Amino acid sequence: MRAPHLGLRKVCGISIFADAQCLIKKGPEQKFNCVIYLQVFNATTAELLSHHQVELKQEFPKEGWVEQDPKEILNSVYECVEKTCEKMKELNIDITNIRAIGVTNQRETTVVWDKTTGEPLYNAIVWLDLRTQTTVDHLLKRIPGKNKTFSKFKTGLPLSTYFSAVKLRWLLDNVEEIKKAVEDGRAMFGTIDSWLIWSLTGGKNGGIHCTDVTNASRTMLFNIHSLEWDPELCKFFEIPMEILPNVRSSSEIYGVMESGALTGVPISGCLGDQHAALVGQMCFQDGQAKNTYGTGCFLLCNTGQKSVFSEHGLLTTIAYKMGKDKPAFYALEGSVAIAGAVVRWLRDNLGIANSSLEVEKLAAEVGTSYGCYFVPAFSGLYAPYWEPSARGIICGLTQFTNKNHIAFAALEAVCFQTREILDAMNKDCGIPLSQLQVDGGMTTNKILMQLQSDILCIPVVKPSMAETTALGAAMAAGAAEGVEVWSLNPRDLTAVTWERFEPQINPEESEYRYGRWKKAVMKSMGWEASESSNGKPKINAGQVLLISQLT
Repeated sequence: MRAPHLGLRKVCGISIFADAQCLIKKGPEQKFNCVIYLQVFNATTAELLSHHQVELKQEFPKEGWVEQDPKEILNSVYECVEKTCEKMKELNIDITNIRAIGVTNQRETTVVWDKTTGEPLYNAIVWLDLRTQTTVDHLLKRIPGKNKTFSKFKTGLPLSTYFSAVKLRWLLDNVEEIKKAVEDGRAMFGTIDSWLIWSLTGGKNGGIHCTDVTNASRTMLFNIHSLEWDPELCKFFEIPMEILPNVRSSSEIYGVMESGALTGVPISGCLGDQHAALVGQMCFQDGQAKNTYGTGCFLLCNTGQKSVFSEHGLLTTIAYKMGKDKPAFYALEGSVAIAGAVVRWLRDNLGIANSSLEVEKLAAEVGTSYGCYFVPAFSGLYAPYWEPSARGIICGLTQFTNKNHIAFAALEAVCFQTREILDAMNKDCGIPLSQLQVDGGMTTNKILMQLQSDILCIPVVKPSMAETTALGAAMAAGAAEGVEVWSLNPRDLTAVTWERFEPQINPEESEYRYGRWKKAVMKSMGWEASESSNGKPKINAGQVLLISQLT
Protein backbone atom coordinates (compact mmCIF):
# COMPACT_ATOMS: atom_id res chain seq x y z
CA MET A 1 0.00 0.00 0.00
CA ARG A 2 1.35 3.43 -0.88
CA ALA A 3 1.75 5.99 1.88
CA PRO A 4 -1.48 7.98 2.27
CA HIS A 5 -1.57 11.65 1.39
CA LEU A 6 -2.51 13.37 4.63
CA GLY A 7 -5.21 16.00 4.51
CA LEU A 8 -7.04 14.56 1.52
CA ARG A 9 -10.70 13.81 2.09
CA LYS A 10 -11.60 10.18 2.54
CA VAL A 11 -14.70 8.00 2.51
CA CYS A 12 -15.24 4.76 4.41
CA GLY A 13 -17.11 1.87 2.78
CA ILE A 14 -18.49 -1.01 4.88
CA SER A 15 -18.96 -4.18 2.85
CA ILE A 16 -20.57 -7.45 3.88
CA PHE A 17 -19.90 -10.46 1.67
CA ALA A 18 -21.38 -13.91 1.87
CA ASP A 19 -19.09 -14.51 -1.10
CA ALA A 20 -15.78 -14.54 0.77
CA GLN A 21 -16.11 -17.98 2.31
CA CYS A 22 -13.68 -20.49 3.70
CA LEU A 23 -14.20 -23.84 5.36
CA ILE A 24 -13.35 -24.53 8.98
CA LYS A 25 -13.27 -28.15 10.09
CA LYS A 26 -14.03 -29.08 13.67
CA GLY A 27 -13.80 -32.84 13.89
CA PRO A 28 -16.47 -34.35 11.63
CA GLU A 29 -18.40 -31.07 11.61
CA GLN A 30 -17.91 -28.52 8.83
CA LYS A 31 -18.96 -24.88 8.87
CA PHE A 32 -18.57 -22.31 6.13
CA ASN A 33 -17.41 -18.87 7.18
CA CYS A 34 -18.13 -15.56 5.51
CA VAL A 35 -16.32 -12.30 6.06
CA ILE A 36 -17.21 -8.76 7.12
CA TYR A 37 -14.94 -6.29 5.33
CA LEU A 38 -14.42 -2.63 6.19
CA GLN A 39 -12.33 -0.63 3.72
CA VAL A 40 -11.31 3.03 3.74
CA PHE A 41 -10.77 4.85 0.44
CA ASN A 42 -9.21 8.15 -0.58
CA ALA A 43 -12.06 10.07 -2.22
CA THR A 44 -9.73 11.84 -4.66
CA THR A 45 -7.89 8.81 -6.04
CA ALA A 46 -10.03 5.80 -4.99
CA GLU A 47 -6.88 4.47 -3.30
CA LEU A 48 -7.45 1.86 -0.58
CA LEU A 49 -5.97 3.35 2.61
CA SER A 50 -6.81 0.80 5.28
CA HIS A 51 -9.02 -2.20 5.89
CA HIS A 52 -9.99 -4.88 8.37
CA GLN A 53 -12.01 -8.07 8.16
CA VAL A 54 -13.70 -10.43 10.59
CA GLU A 55 -14.84 -13.96 9.81
CA LEU A 56 -18.41 -15.00 10.57
CA LYS A 57 -19.94 -18.43 10.97
CA GLN A 58 -22.60 -19.70 8.65
CA GLU A 59 -24.87 -22.39 10.05
CA PHE A 60 -26.43 -25.31 8.18
CA PRO A 61 -29.20 -26.59 10.52
CA LYS A 62 -30.55 -28.95 7.83
CA GLU A 63 -29.54 -29.88 4.31
CA GLY A 64 -30.17 -26.88 2.04
CA TRP A 65 -30.60 -24.48 4.97
CA VAL A 66 -28.10 -21.62 5.34
CA GLU A 67 -28.27 -19.14 8.25
CA GLN A 68 -26.24 -16.39 9.90
CA ASP A 69 -26.53 -14.72 13.31
CA PRO A 70 -27.57 -11.05 12.79
CA LYS A 71 -26.05 -10.04 16.13
CA GLU A 72 -22.72 -11.56 15.14
CA ILE A 73 -22.86 -9.61 11.87
CA LEU A 74 -23.53 -6.35 13.72
CA ASN A 75 -20.84 -6.95 16.38
CA SER A 76 -18.34 -7.79 13.65
CA VAL A 77 -19.09 -4.46 11.93
CA TYR A 78 -18.39 -2.62 15.19
CA GLU A 79 -15.15 -4.59 15.60
CA CYS A 80 -14.11 -3.74 12.04
CA VAL A 81 -14.76 -0.03 12.66
CA GLU A 82 -12.65 0.03 15.83
CA LYS A 83 -9.78 -2.03 14.40
CA THR A 84 -9.65 -0.02 11.16
CA CYS A 85 -9.59 3.26 13.06
CA GLU A 86 -6.70 1.93 15.18
CA LYS A 87 -4.80 1.02 12.00
CA MET A 88 -5.42 4.48 10.55
CA LYS A 89 -3.99 6.13 13.66
CA GLU A 90 -0.89 3.93 13.28
CA LEU A 91 -0.60 5.29 9.72
CA ASN A 92 -0.91 8.87 11.08
CA ILE A 93 -4.25 9.36 9.34
CA ASP A 94 -6.68 11.53 11.27
CA ILE A 95 -9.96 9.60 11.46
CA THR A 96 -11.88 12.89 11.55
CA ASN A 97 -11.14 12.99 7.81
CA ILE A 98 -13.64 10.16 7.33
CA ARG A 99 -16.63 12.00 5.87
CA ALA A 100 -19.18 9.27 5.17
CA ILE A 101 -19.97 5.56 5.43
CA GLY A 102 -21.38 3.32 2.71
CA VAL A 103 -23.02 -0.05 3.30
CA THR A 104 -23.15 -2.91 0.83
CA ASN A 105 -24.56 -6.34 1.52
CA GLN A 106 -25.58 -9.76 0.32
CA ARG A 107 -28.94 -8.84 -1.10
CA GLU A 108 -31.77 -11.31 -0.56
CA THR A 109 -30.65 -12.46 2.91
CA THR A 110 -33.64 -11.89 5.21
CA VAL A 111 -33.84 -10.71 8.85
CA VAL A 112 -36.78 -10.02 11.18
CA TRP A 113 -36.17 -8.27 14.52
CA ASP A 114 -38.02 -6.77 17.49
CA LYS A 115 -38.03 -2.97 17.40
CA THR A 116 -38.67 -2.69 21.15
CA THR A 117 -35.76 -4.89 22.28
CA GLY A 118 -33.48 -4.52 19.25
CA GLU A 119 -33.03 -8.31 19.17
CA PRO A 120 -33.31 -10.54 16.07
CA LEU A 121 -36.27 -12.91 16.25
CA TYR A 122 -34.57 -15.62 14.18
CA ASN A 123 -31.29 -16.15 12.38
CA ALA A 124 -30.87 -14.42 9.02
CA ILE A 125 -31.88 -16.73 6.16
CA VAL A 126 -29.12 -16.47 3.54
CA TRP A 127 -29.81 -15.81 -0.14
CA LEU A 128 -28.95 -19.32 -1.39
CA ASP A 129 -31.02 -21.12 1.28
CA LEU A 130 -33.34 -23.74 -0.27
CA ARG A 131 -35.82 -24.36 2.57
CA THR A 132 -38.51 -22.32 0.82
CA GLN A 133 -38.99 -24.67 -2.15
CA THR A 134 -42.18 -26.04 -0.56
CA THR A 135 -43.32 -22.44 0.07
CA VAL A 136 -42.76 -21.69 -3.63
CA ASP A 137 -44.73 -24.82 -4.61
CA HIS A 138 -47.68 -23.75 -2.43
CA LEU A 139 -47.62 -20.21 -3.83
CA LEU A 140 -47.53 -21.52 -7.40
CA LYS A 141 -50.80 -23.39 -6.80
CA ARG A 142 -52.47 -20.00 -6.25
CA ILE A 143 -51.29 -18.64 -9.61
CA PRO A 144 -53.28 -19.38 -12.79
CA GLY A 145 -51.25 -21.77 -14.91
CA LYS A 146 -48.58 -21.95 -12.17
CA ASN A 147 -46.78 -19.14 -13.96
CA LYS A 148 -43.48 -18.43 -12.16
CA THR A 149 -43.14 -15.11 -14.01
CA PHE A 150 -46.54 -13.78 -12.88
CA SER A 151 -44.94 -10.67 -11.32
CA LYS A 152 -42.24 -10.15 -13.98
CA PHE A 153 -43.49 -6.79 -15.23
CA LYS A 154 -43.76 -5.37 -11.71
CA THR A 155 -40.67 -6.81 -10.06
CA GLY A 156 -38.50 -8.09 -12.91
CA LEU A 157 -38.17 -11.39 -11.00
CA PRO A 158 -39.52 -14.95 -11.26
CA LEU A 159 -41.00 -16.73 -8.25
CA SER A 160 -38.00 -18.50 -6.72
CA THR A 161 -36.47 -19.57 -3.42
CA TYR A 162 -33.83 -16.90 -4.16
CA PHE A 163 -35.82 -13.79 -3.22
CA SER A 164 -36.71 -12.30 0.16
CA ALA A 165 -40.52 -12.48 0.01
CA VAL A 166 -40.64 -16.28 0.12
CA LYS A 167 -38.06 -16.34 2.93
CA LEU A 168 -40.19 -13.87 4.90
CA ARG A 169 -43.32 -15.94 4.16
CA TRP A 170 -41.55 -19.03 5.54
CA LEU A 171 -40.61 -17.15 8.72
CA LEU A 172 -44.18 -15.96 9.23
CA ASP A 173 -45.46 -19.52 8.73
CA ASN A 174 -42.90 -21.33 10.86
CA VAL A 175 -41.56 -19.09 13.65
CA GLU A 176 -44.12 -18.48 16.39
CA GLU A 177 -42.10 -15.65 17.94
CA ILE A 178 -42.19 -13.73 14.65
CA LYS A 179 -45.93 -14.27 14.19
CA LYS A 180 -46.53 -12.93 17.71
CA ALA A 181 -44.26 -9.92 17.13
CA VAL A 182 -46.15 -9.04 13.95
CA GLU A 183 -49.48 -9.28 15.78
CA ASP A 184 -48.12 -7.04 18.55
CA GLY A 185 -46.72 -4.46 16.10
CA ARG A 186 -43.13 -5.12 17.22
CA ALA A 187 -41.68 -6.77 14.10
CA MET A 188 -39.37 -5.18 11.56
CA PHE A 189 -38.23 -6.83 8.34
CA GLY A 190 -35.17 -6.04 6.29
CA THR A 191 -32.27 -7.32 4.29
CA ILE A 192 -28.83 -7.03 5.93
CA ASP A 193 -28.46 -3.37 4.94
CA SER A 194 -31.68 -2.47 6.78
CA TRP A 195 -30.62 -4.36 9.91
CA LEU A 196 -27.23 -2.63 9.94
CA ILE A 197 -28.44 0.91 9.21
CA TRP A 198 -31.21 0.63 11.85
CA SER A 199 -28.75 -0.71 14.43
CA LEU A 200 -25.88 1.69 13.63
CA THR A 201 -28.16 4.77 13.72
CA GLY A 202 -29.56 4.02 17.17
CA GLY A 203 -31.52 0.77 16.99
CA LYS A 204 -34.38 0.68 19.49
CA ASN A 205 -33.52 4.26 20.45
CA GLY A 206 -34.56 5.90 17.20
CA GLY A 207 -32.76 3.87 14.56
CA ILE A 208 -33.63 4.55 10.91
CA HIS A 209 -35.60 1.68 9.34
CA CYS A 210 -34.79 1.97 5.64
CA THR A 211 -33.39 0.21 2.61
CA ASP A 212 -32.34 1.42 -0.82
CA VAL A 213 -34.00 0.77 -4.17
CA THR A 214 -31.48 -1.88 -5.23
CA ASN A 215 -32.07 -4.09 -2.19
CA ALA A 216 -35.83 -3.47 -2.31
CA SER A 217 -35.86 -4.60 -5.93
CA ARG A 218 -34.69 -8.08 -4.83
CA THR A 219 -37.58 -8.82 -2.47
CA MET A 220 -40.43 -9.57 -4.97
CA LEU A 221 -42.51 -7.01 -3.05
CA PHE A 222 -41.25 -3.86 -4.79
CA ASN A 223 -42.61 -2.25 -7.94
CA ILE A 224 -39.49 -1.28 -9.90
CA HIS A 225 -41.43 1.34 -11.91
CA SER A 226 -43.31 3.23 -9.18
CA LEU A 227 -40.34 2.66 -6.79
CA GLU A 228 -42.76 1.72 -4.01
CA TRP A 229 -43.81 -1.39 -2.14
CA ASP A 230 -46.61 -3.01 -4.12
CA PRO A 231 -49.86 -3.56 -2.15
CA GLU A 232 -51.05 -6.35 -4.47
CA LEU A 233 -47.85 -8.33 -4.11
CA CYS A 234 -47.81 -7.84 -0.34
CA LYS A 235 -51.39 -9.15 -0.29
CA PHE A 236 -50.44 -12.16 -2.44
CA PHE A 237 -47.57 -13.09 -0.12
CA GLU A 238 -49.70 -12.12 2.94
CA ILE A 239 -46.99 -9.82 4.24
CA PRO A 240 -48.07 -6.81 6.35
CA MET A 241 -46.70 -3.62 4.80
CA GLU A 242 -46.10 -1.97 8.17
CA ILE A 243 -43.08 -4.24 8.83
CA LEU A 244 -41.30 -3.14 5.62
CA PRO A 245 -38.51 -0.51 5.66
CA ASN A 246 -38.81 2.89 4.00
CA VAL A 247 -37.25 2.86 0.54
CA ARG A 248 -34.60 5.49 -0.19
CA SER A 249 -32.14 6.21 -2.98
CA SER A 250 -28.70 4.59 -3.06
CA SER A 251 -26.92 7.87 -2.27
CA GLU A 252 -28.30 10.14 0.46
CA ILE A 253 -27.83 10.70 4.18
CA TYR A 254 -29.95 8.13 6.04
CA GLY A 255 -28.66 8.95 9.52
CA VAL A 256 -25.43 9.10 11.52
CA MET A 257 -23.40 6.59 13.52
CA GLU A 258 -24.59 6.73 17.11
CA SER A 259 -21.69 4.95 18.82
CA GLY A 260 -18.06 3.91 18.45
CA ALA A 261 -15.03 5.60 16.91
CA LEU A 262 -17.07 7.02 14.03
CA THR A 263 -19.88 8.54 16.11
CA GLY A 264 -21.52 11.37 14.20
CA VAL A 265 -20.28 10.28 10.74
CA PRO A 266 -23.20 10.08 8.26
CA ILE A 267 -24.24 6.82 6.64
CA SER A 268 -24.99 8.04 3.14
CA GLY A 269 -24.53 5.16 0.69
CA CYS A 270 -26.36 1.87 0.37
CA LEU A 271 -26.29 -0.64 -2.49
CA GLY A 272 -26.77 -4.37 -2.86
CA ASP A 273 -23.38 -5.98 -3.47
CA GLN A 274 -23.75 -6.59 -7.21
CA HIS A 275 -25.09 -3.07 -7.82
CA ALA A 276 -22.22 -1.66 -5.77
CA ALA A 277 -19.77 -3.55 -7.99
CA LEU A 278 -21.48 -2.06 -11.09
CA VAL A 279 -20.94 1.42 -9.61
CA GLY A 280 -17.39 0.55 -8.50
CA GLN A 281 -16.62 -0.55 -12.07
CA MET A 282 -18.04 2.83 -13.19
CA CYS A 283 -20.54 1.19 -15.56
CA PHE A 284 -22.65 4.34 -15.78
CA GLN A 285 -23.35 4.14 -19.53
CA ASP A 286 -26.14 2.22 -21.23
CA GLY A 287 -24.70 -1.12 -22.42
CA GLN A 288 -21.76 -1.31 -20.01
CA ALA A 289 -21.56 -4.59 -18.08
CA LYS A 290 -19.57 -6.21 -15.29
CA ASN A 291 -19.29 -9.74 -13.97
CA THR A 292 -18.48 -10.41 -10.31
CA TYR A 293 -16.87 -13.76 -9.42
CA GLY A 294 -17.53 -14.71 -5.81
CA THR A 295 -19.33 -17.67 -4.27
CA GLY A 296 -21.76 -17.15 -7.12
CA CYS A 297 -21.35 -15.25 -10.36
CA PHE A 298 -23.38 -12.14 -11.18
CA LEU A 299 -23.37 -10.38 -14.55
CA LEU A 300 -25.14 -7.00 -14.69
CA CYS A 301 -25.63 -4.84 -17.78
CA ASN A 302 -26.71 -1.21 -17.41
CA THR A 303 -29.80 -0.56 -19.56
CA GLY A 304 -30.09 3.13 -18.64
CA GLN A 305 -33.36 4.66 -17.48
CA LYS A 306 -35.32 2.02 -19.40
CA SER A 307 -36.24 -1.32 -17.83
CA VAL A 308 -35.61 -4.15 -20.30
CA PHE A 309 -37.55 -7.38 -19.71
CA SER A 310 -35.73 -10.53 -20.65
CA GLU A 311 -37.08 -13.21 -22.95
CA HIS A 312 -34.11 -15.44 -22.15
CA GLY A 313 -34.20 -16.09 -18.40
CA LEU A 314 -32.51 -12.96 -17.04
CA LEU A 315 -33.71 -10.70 -14.24
CA THR A 316 -34.64 -7.04 -14.52
CA THR A 317 -33.40 -5.06 -11.55
CA ILE A 318 -32.68 -1.51 -10.45
CA ALA A 319 -29.01 -0.76 -11.01
CA TYR A 320 -28.81 2.33 -8.77
CA LYS A 321 -30.45 5.66 -7.94
CA MET A 322 -27.72 8.12 -7.04
CA GLY A 323 -29.74 10.69 -5.10
CA LYS A 324 -33.25 11.51 -3.87
CA ASP A 325 -34.04 13.62 -6.92
CA LYS A 326 -32.04 11.56 -9.42
CA PRO A 327 -33.61 9.02 -11.81
CA ALA A 328 -33.41 5.28 -11.27
CA PHE A 329 -31.20 3.34 -13.67
CA TYR A 330 -31.96 -0.28 -14.53
CA ALA A 331 -29.95 -3.40 -15.33
CA LEU A 332 -30.37 -6.87 -16.74
CA GLU A 333 -28.85 -9.49 -14.45
CA GLY A 334 -27.80 -13.07 -14.85
CA SER A 335 -27.25 -14.91 -11.57
CA VAL A 336 -25.18 -18.09 -11.19
CA ALA A 337 -25.41 -19.78 -7.78
CA ILE A 338 -22.05 -21.58 -7.80
CA ALA A 339 -18.78 -20.09 -9.03
CA GLY A 340 -15.98 -19.75 -6.45
CA ALA A 341 -17.82 -22.31 -4.32
CA VAL A 342 -16.90 -25.03 -6.83
CA VAL A 343 -13.18 -24.39 -6.23
CA ARG A 344 -13.71 -24.60 -2.48
CA TRP A 345 -15.71 -27.78 -3.01
CA LEU A 346 -12.77 -29.37 -4.82
CA ARG A 347 -10.48 -28.28 -2.00
CA ASP A 348 -12.60 -29.03 1.04
CA ASN A 349 -14.96 -31.83 -0.01
CA LEU A 350 -12.79 -33.83 -2.42
CA GLY A 351 -9.42 -32.80 -1.00
CA ILE A 352 -7.70 -32.70 -4.40
CA ALA A 353 -5.89 -29.48 -3.43
CA ASN A 354 -4.91 -27.66 -0.25
CA SER A 355 -5.75 -24.18 -1.52
CA SER A 356 -7.55 -22.31 -4.27
CA LEU A 357 -4.13 -21.40 -5.69
CA GLU A 358 -3.26 -25.09 -5.94
CA VAL A 359 -6.47 -25.69 -7.93
CA GLU A 360 -5.27 -23.06 -10.39
CA LYS A 361 -1.86 -24.76 -10.63
CA LEU A 362 -3.45 -28.18 -11.22
CA ALA A 363 -5.49 -26.75 -14.08
CA ALA A 364 -2.48 -24.97 -15.56
CA GLU A 365 -0.43 -28.20 -15.65
CA VAL A 366 -2.78 -29.84 -18.17
CA GLY A 367 -4.39 -26.85 -19.93
CA THR A 368 -7.42 -28.96 -20.88
CA SER A 369 -10.25 -30.92 -19.30
CA TYR A 370 -9.61 -33.80 -21.74
CA GLY A 371 -13.34 -34.02 -22.53
CA CYS A 372 -14.44 -33.80 -18.88
CA TYR A 373 -17.33 -31.41 -18.14
CA PHE A 374 -18.49 -30.23 -14.71
CA VAL A 375 -21.93 -28.74 -14.03
CA PRO A 376 -21.82 -27.40 -10.42
CA ALA A 377 -25.59 -27.22 -9.92
CA PHE A 378 -25.28 -27.80 -6.17
CA SER A 379 -28.29 -25.54 -5.47
CA GLY A 380 -30.11 -26.11 -8.75
CA LEU A 381 -29.57 -23.86 -11.76
CA TYR A 382 -30.24 -20.11 -11.66
CA ALA A 383 -30.24 -17.99 -14.83
CA PRO A 384 -31.04 -18.64 -17.58
CA TYR A 385 -32.80 -21.90 -16.57
CA TRP A 386 -34.28 -21.28 -13.11
CA GLU A 387 -34.41 -25.02 -12.61
CA PRO A 388 -34.37 -26.09 -8.93
CA SER A 389 -34.43 -29.82 -9.83
CA ALA A 390 -30.89 -29.74 -11.29
CA ARG A 391 -27.94 -31.13 -9.34
CA GLY A 392 -24.21 -31.15 -9.94
CA ILE A 393 -22.64 -33.69 -12.29
CA ILE A 394 -19.19 -34.47 -13.69
CA CYS A 395 -19.37 -36.31 -17.01
CA GLY A 396 -17.10 -37.38 -19.86
CA LEU A 397 -14.82 -39.27 -17.48
CA THR A 398 -12.37 -41.87 -18.79
CA GLN A 399 -9.60 -43.91 -17.18
CA PHE A 400 -7.21 -41.17 -18.29
CA THR A 401 -9.07 -38.45 -16.33
CA ASN A 402 -7.22 -37.21 -13.24
CA LYS A 403 -7.59 -34.46 -10.66
CA ASN A 404 -5.89 -31.93 -12.95
CA HIS A 405 -8.56 -32.41 -15.61
CA ILE A 406 -11.32 -32.08 -13.02
CA ALA A 407 -9.74 -28.87 -11.69
CA PHE A 408 -9.61 -27.48 -15.23
CA ALA A 409 -13.24 -28.53 -15.84
CA ALA A 410 -14.30 -26.73 -12.64
CA LEU A 411 -12.72 -23.45 -13.77
CA GLU A 412 -14.14 -23.93 -17.25
CA ALA A 413 -17.61 -24.45 -15.73
CA VAL A 414 -17.51 -20.96 -14.21
CA CYS A 415 -16.68 -19.57 -17.65
CA PHE A 416 -19.36 -21.59 -19.45
CA GLN A 417 -22.01 -20.38 -17.00
CA THR A 418 -20.96 -16.79 -17.69
CA ARG A 419 -21.12 -17.51 -21.45
CA GLU A 420 -24.73 -18.67 -21.07
CA ILE A 421 -25.61 -15.47 -19.25
CA LEU A 422 -23.81 -13.27 -21.76
CA ASP A 423 -25.49 -14.98 -24.73
CA ALA A 424 -28.90 -14.33 -23.15
CA MET A 425 -27.95 -10.72 -22.41
CA ASN A 426 -26.79 -10.10 -25.97
CA LYS A 427 -30.11 -11.41 -27.30
CA ASP A 428 -32.15 -9.24 -24.93
CA CYS A 429 -30.10 -6.08 -25.51
CA GLY A 430 -29.66 -6.56 -29.25
CA ILE A 431 -26.08 -5.24 -29.19
CA PRO A 432 -23.36 -7.80 -28.30
CA LEU A 433 -20.85 -6.76 -25.67
CA SER A 434 -17.44 -5.97 -27.11
CA GLN A 435 -15.64 -6.63 -23.80
CA LEU A 436 -16.48 -7.79 -20.27
CA GLN A 437 -15.38 -5.96 -17.12
CA VAL A 438 -14.75 -8.32 -14.22
CA ASP A 439 -14.18 -8.14 -10.47
CA GLY A 440 -14.32 -10.28 -7.35
CA GLY A 441 -11.94 -12.58 -5.53
CA MET A 442 -11.69 -15.20 -8.30
CA THR A 443 -10.30 -12.68 -10.79
CA THR A 444 -6.84 -13.10 -9.24
CA ASN A 445 -6.85 -16.50 -11.01
CA LYS A 446 -5.16 -15.73 -14.33
CA ILE A 447 -5.99 -19.16 -15.79
CA LEU A 448 -9.67 -18.47 -15.13
CA MET A 449 -9.54 -15.00 -16.68
CA GLN A 450 -7.81 -16.30 -19.83
CA LEU A 451 -10.31 -19.17 -20.07
CA GLN A 452 -13.14 -16.67 -19.73
CA SER A 453 -11.84 -14.59 -22.62
CA ASP A 454 -11.33 -17.73 -24.75
CA ILE A 455 -14.86 -19.01 -24.13
CA LEU A 456 -16.54 -15.61 -24.65
CA CYS A 457 -14.37 -14.78 -27.68
CA ILE A 458 -14.08 -11.18 -26.43
CA PRO A 459 -11.55 -9.39 -24.21
CA VAL A 460 -11.90 -9.59 -20.43
CA VAL A 461 -10.83 -6.45 -18.53
CA LYS A 462 -9.92 -6.54 -14.82
CA PRO A 463 -9.33 -3.44 -12.66
CA SER A 464 -6.31 -3.20 -10.39
CA MET A 465 -8.70 -3.34 -7.42
CA ALA A 466 -10.52 -6.68 -7.67
CA GLU A 467 -12.98 -5.93 -4.82
CA THR A 468 -14.95 -3.10 -6.43
CA THR A 469 -18.04 -3.76 -4.30
CA ALA A 470 -16.77 -1.77 -1.31
CA LEU A 471 -15.50 0.93 -3.67
CA GLY A 472 -18.99 1.33 -5.17
CA ALA A 473 -20.57 1.77 -1.73
CA ALA A 474 -17.92 4.35 -0.82
CA MET A 475 -18.54 6.22 -4.08
CA ALA A 476 -22.29 6.35 -3.40
CA ALA A 477 -21.67 7.58 0.15
CA GLY A 478 -19.14 10.22 -0.87
CA ALA A 479 -21.28 11.55 -3.72
CA ALA A 480 -24.39 12.05 -1.55
CA GLU A 481 -25.93 15.49 -1.18
CA GLY A 482 -24.57 17.04 2.01
CA VAL A 483 -21.31 15.05 1.73
CA GLU A 484 -20.17 15.65 -1.86
CA VAL A 485 -16.52 14.65 -1.56
CA TRP A 486 -16.52 12.10 -4.39
CA SER A 487 -16.85 12.72 -8.12
CA LEU A 488 -18.61 10.00 -10.11
CA ASN A 489 -16.83 11.06 -13.30
CA PRO A 490 -14.50 8.16 -14.27
CA ARG A 491 -11.91 10.65 -15.56
CA ASP A 492 -11.47 12.02 -12.03
CA LEU A 493 -10.20 8.71 -10.61
CA THR A 494 -6.47 8.22 -11.12
CA ALA A 495 -5.55 5.15 -9.06
CA VAL A 496 -7.50 2.51 -11.01
CA THR A 497 -5.52 0.65 -13.69
CA TRP A 498 -6.62 -2.33 -15.82
CA GLU A 499 -5.35 -5.72 -16.95
CA ARG A 500 -6.66 -7.05 -20.26
CA PHE A 501 -7.02 -10.69 -21.39
CA GLU A 502 -7.47 -11.34 -25.14
CA PRO A 503 -8.92 -14.55 -26.69
CA GLN A 504 -6.20 -17.06 -27.58
CA ILE A 505 -8.19 -19.88 -29.21
CA ASN A 506 -10.22 -19.83 -32.41
CA PRO A 507 -14.01 -19.36 -32.19
CA GLU A 508 -14.69 -22.83 -33.63
CA GLU A 509 -12.94 -24.56 -30.73
CA SER A 510 -14.76 -22.32 -28.26
CA GLU A 511 -18.12 -23.21 -29.82
CA TYR A 512 -17.34 -26.94 -29.75
CA ARG A 513 -16.47 -26.91 -26.06
CA TYR A 514 -19.48 -24.75 -25.24
CA GLY A 515 -21.77 -27.14 -27.12
CA ARG A 516 -20.47 -30.08 -25.08
CA TRP A 517 -21.05 -28.09 -21.90
CA LYS A 518 -24.68 -27.42 -22.90
CA LYS A 519 -25.16 -31.15 -23.42
CA ALA A 520 -23.89 -31.76 -19.88
CA VAL A 521 -26.27 -29.13 -18.48
CA MET A 522 -29.25 -30.98 -19.99
CA LYS A 523 -28.14 -34.15 -18.19
CA SER A 524 -27.97 -32.31 -14.83
CA MET A 525 -31.71 -31.54 -14.78
CA GLY A 526 -34.54 -33.51 -13.19
CA TRP A 527 -32.55 -35.02 -10.36
CA GLU A 528 -34.47 -33.56 -7.43
CA ALA A 529 -38.20 -33.24 -6.86
CA SER A 530 -40.12 -31.44 -4.11
CA GLU A 531 -39.90 -32.80 -0.60
CA SER A 532 -41.95 -35.85 0.28
CA SER A 533 -44.27 -35.98 3.26
CA ASN A 534 -41.46 -37.19 5.54
CA GLY A 535 -39.31 -34.16 4.66
CA LYS A 536 -36.77 -36.15 2.62
CA PRO A 537 -36.09 -35.45 -1.06
CA LYS A 538 -38.08 -37.60 -3.49
CA ILE A 539 -36.46 -39.34 -6.45
CA ASN A 540 -38.59 -38.72 -9.50
CA ALA A 541 -38.92 -40.80 -12.64
CA GLY A 542 -36.48 -38.61 -14.52
CA GLN A 543 -33.86 -39.18 -11.85
CA VAL A 544 -34.30 -42.97 -11.92
CA LEU A 545 -34.03 -42.95 -15.71
CA LEU A 546 -30.87 -40.86 -15.65
CA ILE A 547 -29.23 -43.11 -13.06
CA SER A 548 -30.05 -46.07 -15.30
CA GLN A 549 -28.53 -44.37 -18.33
CA LEU A 550 -25.33 -43.45 -16.47
CA THR A 551 -24.77 -46.93 -15.03
